Amino acid sequence: MTAFDVTQSRNQFPALSITDEGRARVYFDNPAGTQVPRQVIDRTVDCLTSRNANLGGYFTTTREAGDLVDEAHQACADFYNAASAREIVFGQNMTTLTLHMSRCLGRQFKAGDEIVLSRMDHDANIAPWLLLAEDKGLSVRWMDFDPETYEFPEDALTNVLSEKTRLVAFGGASNCTGTVNDMTRFSRQAKQAGAIVYVDAVQFAPHCAIDVQETGADIVVSSAYKWFGPHQGILWGREEVLHDTFGYKVRPAGEDLPHKFETGTLSHEGMAGTLGAIDYLEQFGAGETRAARIASAWRILADYEQKLTLKLIEGLKSFKGLTVRGITSANAMHRRVPTVSFTLEGHHPEALARGFAKDNIFVWSGHNYAIEPVARMGLVDKGGVLRVGLAHYNTEAEVDALLSSLTRQIRNA
Repeated sequence: MTAFDVTQSRNQFPALSITDEGRARVYFDNPAGTQVPRQVIDRTVDCLTSRNANLGGYFTTTREAGDLVDEAHQACADFYNAASAREIVFGQNMTTLTLHMSRCLGRQFKAGDEIVLSRMDHDANIAPWLLLAEDKGLSVRWMDFDPETYEFPEDALTNVLSEKTRLVAFGGASNCTGTVNDMTRFSRQAKQAGAIVYVDAVQFAPHCAIDVQETGADIVVSSAYKWFGPHQGILWGREEVLHDTFGYKVRPAGEDLPHKFETGTLSHEGMAGTLGAIDYLEQFGAGETRAARIASAWRILADYEQKLTLKLIEGLKSFKGLTVRGITSANAMHRRVPTVSFTLEGHHPEALARGFAKDNIFVWSGHNYAIEPVARMGLVDKGGVLRVGLAHYNTEAEVDALLSSLTRQIRNA
């Protein structure tokens, strides 16, 4: 495996060199949105400068915009290792796409049908389905995780499946606990019950390769701004599923894929920036195809991230009264992403976040839209968690800075 050079990576991100009154910024807010490399900025500027037009005409800018849109669909098909660019749907973000698709899929459900949701998920993969259930008279069943291990038991899904199950929605990785879920096993179990499988891969996508042909899911969604791109959502759907699903759209839109789900004029500059993010990722991998290079790149980046995550977790363990709300075993870093949430006795998460901000260390506190897992862990009335989200452009020195800042906050409390 090729060694990862974090300095070479950081040099491609203009934001990482910004200082505030001489102090470097430490970006540990990555689960909510990463910084972008120069390739993203250049692609976006080029789009707005030289191909800023709507689609379907005969003049230069509209033809070049069309080429960009086609290229973006194919690049994201490679990102997901999809069978076809027809399976890629662009939208504003994962939340908006899921709200839209929940209505489209919901046309085939009837009162009394059941859907299965996950207690570990971000609300973007819960609230749309709860709203649909309310509108259609559906029953909701819950796949529950163990708050001691922060993982799902082996029978978590099979216990709640029935002959009435029509859809199973779960996350590839938690934006709170960091747990990576077994998408292939859950998808297989759900499909055996005849259910549609809808996966939120927003937190999984910035850290691991996605192979939709292997997972067995029907729909997988992520947001490019979580994997070093612009504010853009990208949905993959199995072609036969998309073909058979009703699409809410304007009358001139037609029935061809994927456009029947891409309502209105898309953000062409967002699609261009997404291409830039994929350009950036490709450089770290090897292989004859773009899909192979992307998969290879994620293996290299994940190896670096897992070592950095372990350093952070081991450092946090040294603080009395601190509980890491996720997997901590040194030999299990591959079962989690580098999103590390914790609580500290006697210290409110919001107060800790304010303290870190004073040291120019950017973190998040609260429930972070992970309402279900925070409630399951009994932390709603305690301010949720303090969340530190690493990415491959973070460094050991930055982890040390956070641990030093936490030491000062405890000492000065």
